Amino acid sequence: MAQLDISQAFLYRVGQSPQFAFRKPHILAHTLDLPVKSAAPSALVNLTGLTRNGLMQALVDSGVVEPRKAKMRATQVWRWMHHYGFTDFDLMTDIGKEQRALFKEKFTLARPEIIERQVSNDGTRKYLIRMAPGIEVESVYIPSVGRAGALCVSSQVGCTLNCTFCHTGTQKLVRNLTAAEIIAQVQVARDDLGEWPSPSEDRQLSNIVFMGMGEPLYNLDNVSDAIDIISDNEGIAISRRRITVSTSGVAPELEALGNRTQAMLAISLHATNDELRDEIVPLNKKYNIEQLMDAIRAYPGISNARRVTFEYVMLKDVNDTPAEARALIRLLKGIPAKINLIPFNPWPGTDYQCSSWSAIETFATILNKAGYASPIRTPRGRDILAACGQLKSESEKKRASVVLREKRLGEQREETASIQDNLPAGESLPFAHLAGGMVD
Repeated sequence: MAQLDISQAFLYRVGQSPQFAFRKPHILAHTLDLPVKSAAPSALVNLTGLTRNGLMQALVDSGVVEPRKAKMRATQVWRWMHHYGFTDFDLMTDIGKEQRALFKEKFTLARPEIIERQVSNDGTRKYLIRMAPGIEVESVYIPSVGRAGALCVSSQVGCTLNCTFCHTGTQKLVRNLTAAEIIAQVQVARDDLGEWPSPSEDRQLSNIVFMGMGEPLYNLDNVSDAIDIISDNEGIAISRRRITVSTSGVAPELEALGNRTQAMLAISLHATNDELRDEIVPLNKKYNIEQLMDAIRAYPGISNARRVTFEYVMLKDVNDTPAEARALIRLLKGIPAKINLIPFNPWPGTDYQCSSWSAIETFATILNKAGYASPIRTPRGRDILAACGQLKSESEKKRASVVLREKRLGEQREETASIQDNLPAGESLPFAHLAGGMVD
């Protein structure tokens, strides 16, 4: 696996030149505080979260653009902000100066504030982003995932699901993110990677996974608009086949997700019976396994070419027996599926432990013999709490109880780290999710 030389990291200022060539070398500490522009006044409409139709309507409604010119102007602005990544209307040279001045009076393209940027020893990058006062989220870029690299984005601030093995679930839900705030996570990562204009080849960011903070299907409208923007060929241009939405099982919304987004589907499963799943994924009490499986089988576009990914976190003495593996095979019968086995990533305060390497390997062998691809995901970004189930945006002081558990946590990390050392050569497709895994 290619490793990122983090000593070559740069900070990027967006919008300084058409090529974004202004790069300021920075001596990289383990944690970086990034300077950013102040957010624009709240009265200005941020155009970056608007779909094409929404953008045209906003230009007309503002009185800045005549209806007969709305499509042309929207196309121009769209390419500047989503293909070139500009944040300054003055750089949009195919639009007249007077028109640009009017844009600045009504609209903004400003990025949110990056509170903290961390780089893991394995090259994973985690961003803590302040969208508004009190509104903070985390997103994670993982190199060497999918075609080139994946960005794990959040859809909510906090979470309502309370999955017992998930750090994010311990943070109360604040609100849904807007489409602009979801797109901002992609923009921040591409700023940091220096990946503007949108490359057609050799891109570092090739996949988007909705596996960060929150339940995407409880924010479907904004998630759907964000996917429309991300996949547009004249902008960010990431194919819908390389966009995956992971859900903990909001069964009634699966059909709408497929019809509206055509995204790849991932299911945070983690158990094969209602009794256990009720305990570790409480949403199961509302939509049980039978309802969930019926909805998955009806997911639009499901086929051998568009398999559903099932995420299964390996919890010692909880869900990792050979009997559970055989039950999983029976449960998924008839569904074009792939199963991601995710070694549990410890976090301060958890009582769970990761399954042993031998237990995970035995589990995977049973699934493989039944014909299911079941890669074991190499934990990524664990040292900066960026791995599966570790995301949490709150800046909290350590409580005494947490300090007392640090020693135990360190011991768990040492045990689970041995899994990576035992992985066969070439098997190391990574990461992620509040309650799940990573998708190719």
